[in-house]
Amino acid sequence: MSEAERVTTQAPPELPPEHPTRPASAHRLSLGHLLHQSLRMTARDWRAGELTMLLFALVLAVAALSSVGFLADRLHQGLERDARRMIAADFVVRADHPVDAQFAQQAKTLGLETATTAIFPSMVNSTAAQPVSRLAAVKAVSPGYPLRGALRIALAPGAPDREVRGIPPPGDVWVDQQLLDALRVHIGDKVKVGGRDFTIGALITRELDRGFAFVNFSPRLMMRADDLASTGLLGYGSRVTYRLLVAGGDKPVASFATWAHERVDNGKMRGVALESLRDGQPQVRETLDRANHFLTLVSLLTALLAAVAIAMAAHRYMRRHLDSCAAMRCLGASQRTLRALFVFEFAGLGLLGGIAGVVLGFGGHLALFWWLGSLIDVTLPYPSIWPALEGIAAGLVLLIGFALPPLLPLTHVPPVRVLRREWGDEGRTAWAAYALGIALFAGLLILAAGELKLGGIVAGGFAGGLLVFALIARAALWSLSRIMRSERFHIGIGWRYALASLERRANASALQITALAIGLMCLLLIAMTRNDLIEGWHRSTPPDAPNEFIIDIQPDQRDAVTQYLGAHGFAGIELAPMVRGRLVAIDNKPVNPNDYKSEDARRLVDREFNLSYTTQLPDDNRIVSGEWYGNASKPQISIEQGLAKLLNVKVGDTMRFDVTGLQIEAPVTSVRKLDWGSFKVNFFVVMPPAALKDYPATFITSFHVPPEQHRVIDGLVGQYPNLTAIDTAPILAQVQRVIGQVIGAVQFLFAFTLIAGVLVLYAALAGTRDERMRESALLRALGASHRQVRAVQIAEFVVVGALSGLMAALGSQLIGFILAMRVFDFTIEFNPWLLPTGIAAGVACAAVGGWISLRHVLMRPALQSLRDA
Repeated sequence: MSEAERVTTQAPPELPPEHPTRPASAHRLSLGHLLHQSLRMTARDWRAGELTMLLFALVLAVAALSSVGFLADRLHQGLERDARRMIAADFVVRADHPVDAQFAQQAKTLGLETATTAIFPSMVNSTAAQPVSRLAAVKAVSPGYPLRGALRIALAPGAPDREVRGIPPPGDVWVDQQLLDALRVHIGDKVKVGGRDFTIGALITRELDRGFAFVNFSPRLMMRADDLASTGLLGYGSRVTYRLLVAGGDKPVASFATWAHERVDNGKMRGVALESLRDGQPQVRETLDRANHFLTLVSLLTALLAAVAIAMAAHRYMRRHLDSCAAMRCLGASQRTLRALFVFEFAGLGLLGGIAGVVLGFGGHLALFWWLGSLIDVTLPYPSIWPALEGIAAGLVLLIGFALPPLLPLTHVPPVRVLRREWGDEGRTAWAAYALGIALFAGLLILAAGELKLGGIVAGGFAGGLLVFALIARAALWSLSRIMRSERFHIGIGWRYALASLERRANASALQITALAIGLMCLLLIAMTRNDLIEGWHRSTPPDAPNEFIIDIQPDQRDAVTQYLGAHGFAGIELAPMVRGRLVAIDNKPVNPNDYKSEDARRLVDREFNLSYTTQLPDDNRIVSGEWYGNASKPQISIEQGLAKLLNVKVGDTMRFDVTGLQIEAPVTSVRKLDWGSFKVNFFVVMPPAALKDYPATFITSFHVPPEQHRVIDGLVGQYPNLTAIDTAPILAQVQRVIGQVIGAVQFLFAFTLIAGVLVLYAALAGTRDERMRESALLRALGASHRQVRAVQIAEFVVVGALSGLMAALGSQLIGFILAMRVFDFTIEFNPWLLPTGIAAGVACAAVGGWISLRHVLMRPALQSLRDA
């Protein structure tokens, strides 16, 4: 022990003289004296190194929480500020048919501006000698578009772009770079849309209200609304999304929104949806929310580890200050005075650590923003002061919840301890304080998570993990002590004494094993399962995933299309039938969109479903409930798991669909889980062929097309003009980009978690260092040899490390499976090497930590070791 540490544990601080007329027990320090004395205690403890671990863990936790908090705050402000630009209006009426004229009339009555858009997929052809065809997302806009924000266009690829608040001139279209490249044309060339040729007038460089719907991943072509009729593209069965844009003052817009909701909701208008500012770009918001939720999970994990490190460091601080506090009690310090001194000292430490953590977190959020900021193509505002205040509050809560409970017994230490080394029974006070601290910390986790469910799961998992690990550790130590005493087992003196020592301080040993297990579990999760999780995330969208869909294949074209593709190197491609039908009843109860609270459910039942039939369960499908119907001759339904949950449908229910005026009803006999990330053809509802084969159907297929073979698809569409080819490569690229960005941000935050895990390991091993030193010195004084003392130490570290590693390995494997299934929605393989690796890592960490802590004991005389201990 260093000289500074001996002063810390033995020399009490100076106290002002007592009032001559009052007894020592009645002595109280003024607020000024308390603050001055707490500063002296803080400076003394800092010089002795007593507060280093506490402060480091605190700064790390606040930095992890505030870095995610700053990023979430900026994203929230940006989405709120730019919601108008992201929907190009203040309010939108969207429909799958031309919007009723009464909406536009009501908007004009309220003095609001209006504009319209119509978006639909269509093949666009170049007019070169060898024409190239591509599916494009055609957007027809009326004068005044956009009502909020502005488009940005350029007159040539690579040329400076500019804002424009108009629409294309008559006979012109604006396209994006993707369509230029796909058609191999240039600005000024002609393209054919439907039955009319148009001139490419400009390149669209930014279109904030584009959205993330499936059709909008196709290349964009924008034209005037009054040019649309001349193309001849709109007719019966056209898949067009119509939008009425409305903008104006807040009060008139609010009045219009109220009026529109009354008409749509109370009027039971089907096929009509309303979008407000908060609904703008829900896909962008959902993507950012998912990324933010996972980053929040990582930051909460860091905070959990830091809390454990703080508690262990505070526990050691308490044990090293018992004598000092007892001496202060002898000199007249009351329990209230000691309590105030520690509260002031650690409140100041919490404030300092919170500020330092916030500063570090602000720098960390800049790195996160560098990875994730491009998910939304706008300039985000600077963060508000709230994440900083929440970070400082988090630091104070961590100290109050996990540092003060071990210190409370210090205020009750009896003065007689100076002579008799008695401690007193204050365990209930500490446990009550821990319970309050855990409750405060649970509230902090819920606040940091931003929602009750996520924060509650994390907080409950933390408390449950501590309890389970502690019970397992305590039971294991009890069992080992029984084995040690049994005459049937003959073990060496080193093992016998090590097990007896662990059993003698069972509570401290269980706490050490639990803390070590939690730290190791997080480190194993990072080191052993992170790669599996990332690889599984990448496997959900593999590089060779289908990137080309061919739809609208007529029954009499099936063989010809299959032969064409086979002749050009795409053999074995299967075509899936697709029958369009509308859900009209569930269990004989008519389906009404207004019966569902979820917007997704209302949207699904408000449109037609793509039904299919097959006898074979697709490779990327898995039955989770019921049984696959196989070659059944009677109508049966296999429904996708997410749709079943959304519509509250289960095995045994009946569903009725309207298909071209004819109705088909069948029971649900199985529920399937689909791998949507595979980009293969999948359907929400499938039936046996006998149920649907007589209904009108088209066919669809998907397969992977290398970039150099896209001319094959052009030839197919040229030979069969009714076919629609959908290039999903941009979607795959977008998904891969998002995955790469989130993985980079997660790896950055995992660095915080890794450091926090190391802190926990160090704090757990250092927690009982003083007791181990005293016991080792006593063994030396009683005549034990260096070899015997070393054998005792090794045996104790092996037991502690093996138990911790075993629990850590099992816990990390369980968490890895939960993350894969609940967060990433994929499966990972069981790692058989994780268990032996965890045990070996636990033993290695315990052995290294023990050697660092006790290496000097064997090198010094026993009397000196006892004096220092």
